[in-house]
Amino acid sequence: KKKKKKKGSSGINAEYGEVAPEEISDPVYTPPAEESAEESVESDKAVSEEDEDIAEEVAAPTVAPVEEPVEVVAEEDKDEEMAEPEEVVEAVEPDQDEEMAVSDDEDIAEEVPAEVVAPVQETRKTVKAPAMVVPAKPASLLKKEARAAELASKTAASSKKLATLKAARRKEIVKKTAKYYKQYEAADKEEVRLAREAKANGNYYVPAEARLAFVVRLRGVNNIPPKPRKIMKLMRLRQINNGVFVKLNKASKEMLRIAEPYITFGYPNLKTVRELIYKRGFGKVNGQRVAINDNTVIEQALGKYGIVCIEDLIHEIFTVGPHFKQANNFLWHFKLSCAKGGLRKINNHFVEGGDFGNREHFINNIVRRMN
Repeated sequence: KKKKKKKGSSGINAEYGEVAPEEISDPVYTPPAEESAEESVESDKAVSEEDEDIAEEVAAPTVAPVEEPVEVVAEEDKDEEMAEPEEVVEAVEPDQDEEMAVSDDEDIAEEVPAEVVAPVQETRKTVKAPAMVVPAKPASLLKKEARAAELASKTAASSKKLATLKAARRKEIVKKTAKYYKQYEAADKEEVRLAREAKANGNYYVPAEARLAFVVRLRGVNNIPPKPRKIMKLMRLRQINNGVFVKLNKASKEMLRIAEPYITFGYPNLKTVRELIYKRGFGKVNGQRVAINDNTVIEQALGKYGIVCIEDLIHEIFTVGPHFKQANNFLWHFKLSCAKGGLRKINNHFVEGGDFGNREHFINNIVRRMN
């Protein structure tokens, strides 16, 4: 309050604006007046009362009320709680001094014997829960092993049965093959016998016309008229060096004559047919090109026509049997390599020293160079 009065007594006051400079005068020191002894004692009492009031106002919100001390007891196992008796600790009243509370805590700590903790630790070490009995194998594993054993027995039985059927079928195929080769050999001997007989009688032997032809495409796609292009498409000759078997009749001969400048064809023998099918033969199954690496591929496609193995397929193609159409359609067109040693001239006929046209039995030479 005294400081505020001193500031207010100055000549400058912000509320009333600035004071003229002539009104400001130098402060003059005036010594305080001497107070009497009674007045000084009364002022000291007033000051001490004011200080006590201010101290009570400040301390009231900050000083927290004394709370009762609460002991925190750790949770122990249920067995220990049931075994040990509960100890009740009297709480210290709030009006006691702090020294009394500390002494009570020390007394309680001394009263608790050390022997109470030791047996608990010993029981934890010695007492063990009974071991759970685990079976040697779970039920699910036993069931799985039983299923696997049953499946293995079934597969073993079926594989054994399949092996016996395969062996029996293989014997039949071997017998069929031997029969076919006897027929081929007999046909060749018959041709030789007839030629010798005709020569002995002074005649000429004219063999039967060929019934099978093998056609190979020589030219590309440039500068080809529509008709030859369509004929080669019908014959499945879409690329250079593609080859197919063709059954010779009046219609196929006319088609070969129209497309003659772009293809070469002839009459293959048994060796050429066998080598082509064994080496370059692929089957058509569901419109896909499938390698003929097992007789089951042929049996699934042509079994209903009595063609169950590759020798049946060769026999049907070479002899142009009753199911030649189905057998030839099953075979994918042959993709041959370029002729070893090259060609002579594809723009000239074979009889003129070129390559295209009918070469009759000389087709076997070029096929062996391209296979």
